[in-house]
Amino acid sequence: MPVQRPIPLWLGGRVEAVVERVGRLADGWFPQFAPDDEGRATLERMYGYARAAGRNPADIGIEGRVSLQGTTPDMRLKEAEAWRDLGASHLSVNTMRAGLRTPVEHISAIETFKETVASVVA
Repeated sequence: MPVQRPIPLWLGGRVEAVVERVGRLADGWFPQFAPDDEGRATLERMYGYARAAGRNPADIGIEGRVSLQGTTPDMRLKEAEAWRDLGASHLSVNTMRAGLRTPVEHISAIETFKETVASVVA
């Protein structure tokens, strides 16, 4: 299997140095924040850094993350919708600390999550 060239550079984090670096250099971002007003403001700053570097912000992937811990299916759907509304290009699910004990439980939870958010990410 050939290696993709160039290898995409995705960065994670939300401190300002990372926000600037994503805008200037990265192909994608794991932002590590909630899809709320503060998250939107951070995303807008990153877009500003991208424009200042002569880049199109739409070319930078954003991966939102929804956690299963302490949430209901309705809460997860709303969070997936919020990520979509912020322009996320990718969505992941965090099954850690959700009381799941076996790989089969994690896989089942991921499948259920997919079914829950399918209408949002389609």
